[in-house]
Amino acid sequence: MTVPAPSRPQFPSRRSNGLFASFGHAWAGLIHTVAWQRNMRIHLISGVLVGLVGSGIPLGLAEKVTLIFCVLLIFFAEILNSALEQLVDLAVQQFDEKARLTKDAAAAGVLVLAGGTVVIFAAILINYWETVRTNTDAIFRQVALGVPLAACATVLVLPQPRPAAVDVLAFILAMGLLALTASTSASLVFTALTAALLVIAAAAARERRRHPQP
Repeated sequence: MTVPAPSRPQFPSRRSNGLFASFGHAWAGLIHTVAWQRNMRIHLISGVLVGLVGSGIPLGLAEKVTLIFCVLLIFFAEILNSALEQLVDLAVQQFDEKARLTKDAAAAGVLVLAGGTVVIFAAILINYWETVRTNTDAIFRQVALGVPLAACATVLVLPQPRPAAVDVLAFILAMGLLALTASTSASLVFTALTAALLVIAAAAARERRRHPQP
């Protein structure tokens, strides 16, 4: 007598499938990835640093678009990589060489993009080195404000448990420092990018407190 296979539980239906609900699900996926994926946290801090550099050095339109596109492309690749890893873990319950190669190949794609972004970033800095050298006062001011700002962003994405007040203080301090840099920003687009990344970091910190993982 054939024993029927146990039925899998039905996937719970979402309460709403409208446009705004779709945005909410996408936002939740982004925040979850930042909250629990180490590499995504590294990319976020790198994006903050790129935003600070872009707002401190007067770049051309092509360079601005290139840097912003690189940041967003790395985010996109890391999110896909994380989703693929979760899918492989769900489908393969035991070790499988093909599953390992699949994960490695996806991670390699992110690594190639990250390496290419570093090369592009270095090439832009070298090309604008004369501008950097002749604007030392503005650069020093940007560094003086940007280093503690990046430190606050790092605190927000650290996975270690801590009081909520620490995250609130770090976020307020980071936004205050960003407001000071905005007054002399060479590009409000990069300033806005930095602000958006800080909001994402704060949301990820809140996600870790609400849904801690063992």
